[in-house]
Amino acid sequence: MIILGIDPGVATVGFGIIKVAEGKQKLIRYGVITTPAGMRLALRLSQIKTDMSELIKTFRPDAIAVEELFFNTNLKTAIAVAHGRAAVILEGEAHAIPMYEYTPLQVKKAVAGYGHATKKQVMDMVSRLLNMDTVPKPDDAADALAIAICHARTVSSLMNTSGSAKATI
Repeated sequence: MIILGIDPGVATVGFGIIKVAEGKQKLIRYGVITTPAGMRLALRLSQIKTDMSELIKTFRPDAIAVEELFFNTNLKTAIAVAHGRAAVILEGEAHAIPMYEYTPLQVKKAVAGYGHATKKQVMDMVSRLLNMDTVPKPDDAADALAIAICHARTVSSLMNTSGSAKATI
């Protein structure tokens, strides 16, 4: 199974692609989609859509795992992230790829074993689980890999208990 993990945004969308076979995760590729700050929102979203389509066509993921929208106090940031997240979800749907969403707490627990793990702890575990020499950079790409790993671990757990996993978006 190939999983495309997404850390949504508008300025930067992190992506991480892993292959899961026989209970092991293998790194395929990671990186970011970026859009310039001065660009109109509609053009930024169009660029995210285009780049997502290219990722999907190139790597043919079996599932897309997206971080659920979470914000504390900055509503403006949350709205921008929501716009980027919508572009990602719509492009996944256009390609008929099952999509799943995970909260930051779920991702931390699946990757580091503790829902309140620090960012450093999660990133260290990502590099260990994927046999990487260094922690992936930038942080958005590392977060996307963590989301992909979370999905891999969740799906294998669900398949062991219920025989299937269902898309949530």
